[in-house]
Amino acid sequence: MTGHEQKSGIVRTLIDNSFLLIAGAIGALIWANMASPLPTESSDPSAPPETSYTRFVDFDLTSLWSAHEEDPSSDETATSADASEETEEENHGGHHGLTIHFVINDILMALFFAIAAKEVWESLLPGGALSNPRKAATPLLATVGGIAGPALVYIVGCYITGTQDIFGKGWAVPCATDIAFSYLIARMIFGVGHPAIAFLLLLAIADDAAGLMILAVFYPQAPLQYYWFLLTAGAMALAFFLRTAKVHSHWVYLLGPGVLCWYSFYQANIHAALGLVPIIPFLPHAHTDLGIFAKAEKNREDTLNEFEHFWKTPVEFFLGLFGLANAGVVMSSLGTGTWLVLGGLLLGKPLGITAMTLFAEKGLKLQKPAGMDYRHVVTLGMVAGIGFTVALFVSVAAFTQAGPVQDSVKMGALLSFAAAPLAILIAKVLKVRPEPRESVNPQADIEAG
Repeated sequence: MTGHEQKSGIVRTLIDNSFLLIAGAIGALIWANMASPLPTESSDPSAPPETSYTRFVDFDLTSLWSAHEEDPSSDETATSADASEETEEENHGGHHGLTIHFVINDILMALFFAIAAKEVWESLLPGGALSNPRKAATPLLATVGGIAGPALVYIVGCYITGTQDIFGKGWAVPCATDIAFSYLIARMIFGVGHPAIAFLLLLAIADDAAGLMILAVFYPQAPLQYYWFLLTAGAMALAFFLRTAKVHSHWVYLLGPGVLCWYSFYQANIHAALGLVPIIPFLPHAHTDLGIFAKAEKNREDTLNEFEHFWKTPVEFFLGLFGLANAGVVMSSLGTGTWLVLGGLLLGKPLGITAMTLFAEKGLKLQKPAGMDYRHVVTLGMVAGIGFTVALFVSVAAFTQAGPVQDSVKMGALLSFAAAPLAILIAKVLKVRPEPRESVNPQADIEAG
């Protein structure tokens, strides 16, 4: 192998394992903590100080092509226009123009959630992790524990600290599991073919599905405008028509029903990042699932896989931008919100997953996958405590106003990486070692269970 090929392989590995997201998050942390406050004309003393970082995130891209000429004699008109704009923002969830933050979180991240929805949808197909409820029952119950446990710990923590009014709506932040990072750490701990890998992937996929529903149901951006769901239904019908007409190109689905569906979510005040999710099942797709991360998926050329193949690498770069635009919190932001989120992820996750697995086995007489015992379940529960990407996203959805509350919760999402070394330590204490097996497709282990 040539030096160029080795270098390309290393770069590809870094991209595929979401290191761009880490780089963006680290860059944001450094920038936010080094940036000095800028002079501001704000009359609100409670407003967070503006810095070069916050000015970058809140930069309105429309200013690049629209000239704003100020007339000193038209102060009254300007004030009236500002008031009208504020009223419009209140009526539509407080959107603040075409800012960099909006483009990244609401537009580019729609492709990230679309790919997540693709994995969830395929897992329901024959051969998929969720296609056989009997075999998937134990991991699915563990998923319930992995959501209820963190939420319960978070809510109890709010009541103990007397901060329910301040932090209460962030209960879903620690419910997330980051598939990419948890899979990476799990492979290090268990080995590629261990059944715990399949267990974790199924749990993470189901967690993604639950996370999409939680975002849509519990975190609308403003009061729901239900009549816009008629456009959502129309977009889905159009996607269905395109499939029956045997249209193959994913671009037709993306730029047609995809854009309509995204716009309907935006206007309905559902988080626009979920806007592509409803059309995913209507893209022409294979009738079976080979499993998440299965190499053979790369050889499939159906529309749904064409969509993922084209957008997978760009989405990794979008995640880097997401980290840059959302992880910029100052270190002094450590506070109650941080400990609530970390308590949910590092305590609630492993407890919830272990307790529900135990209930499934002892109470409902279900079985764990062959080759797994409770050493693996406890270790896996801590691995699942890496919330990061989705936890950071939910932080912004739950606490829409920038400031100390949002920043303290974000810090908890960022520090959830602590679950990785803790999981490695737990594995060593419990004597869990990597066990390479002939099968390199973790999905097969679910069938074995």
